[in-house]
Amino acid sequence: MFIEILKSKIHRAFVTEVNINYQGSITIDEDLMDAANIVEHEKVQVLNYNNGERIDTYVIKGKRGTGEVCMNGPAARKFLVGDPIIVISYAMIDAQEAKNLIPKIIFVDNNNKMITK
Repeated sequence: MFIEILKSKIHRAFVTEVNINYQGSITIDEDLMDAANIVEHEKVQVLNYNNGERIDTYVIKGKRGTGEVCMNGPAARKFLVGDPIIVISYAMIDAQEAKNLIPKIIFVDNNNKMITK
């Protein structure tokens, strides 16, 4: 049996840009993607602390080292620059393997730079 389980999370990042005219997705600094083990085009769930919105979208690479987190397309209407968010990715894995999976969780500061907890 396979179950869907938390694979990785970028905890409490901040939206740096919204772009309604892009076709859709979330753009994330490639350094953050690497740290969280998220790959380009991977499906993610984005949770907005300020309004409770939860959307599913896919990730595109942002410029390394910029702290960029941009909500694109229709989702841009549900997020504002400065909104704190959580970006979550899940994996479908065998239920027995899931017992040993340790999700990759990264924390960022107010500039979306990784911090150690």
